[in-house]
Amino acid sequence: MKKMKAKEIIMSFAMSFLAIVAMAQDKKDVVDIAISSENHTTLVAAVKAADLVATLKGEGPFTVFAPTNAAFAKLPEGTVDMLLKPENKKALAGILTYHVVAGNLDATKVLAAIKEGMGKVTLPTVAGGSLTASIEGGKVILTDEKGGKSTVTATDLKGSNGVIHVIDTVLMPK
Repeated sequence: MKKMKAKEIIMSFAMSFLAIVAMAQDKKDVVDIAISSENHTTLVAAVKAADLVATLKGEGPFTVFAPTNAAFAKLPEGTVDMLLKPENKKALAGILTYHVVAGNLDATKVLAAIKEGMGKVTLPTVAGGSLTASIEGGKVILTDEKGGKSTVTATDLKGSNGVIHVIDTVLMPK
């Protein structure tokens, strides 16, 4: 009888531990999600170089439009290396925070805002600028203040402090 009780207690603790581990895995923040993506290694390096890790691990919520490695590769040769230098930390932070909007805007909310805005919506970024979201050819397109365009290629990577939408081009502030 005592052996059975001990086994039940041990099993109960084991199940509780597994549940806690499972919940912890569901609690990845937007930085952890980017870190776990092989397509965002350049973005992660940039976030670290700009000293934005702690900020983006904060409470949020944040909506992050995350450029892929291929998006960064589209920039003129040497641009990424130049931006990653310590003396360019402020400029890099400005570019990166231009890709972040306060709030938790999943794809449904973005599409509803575009519809409500008669085909486009202006999204204020935490950098102080704005992005314009619209639909072209059935895809969500973001336009920066310089007229550059980026296509949203994946949506709703949900984290504990926000959501990530993957984009194919780096957006630039004024």
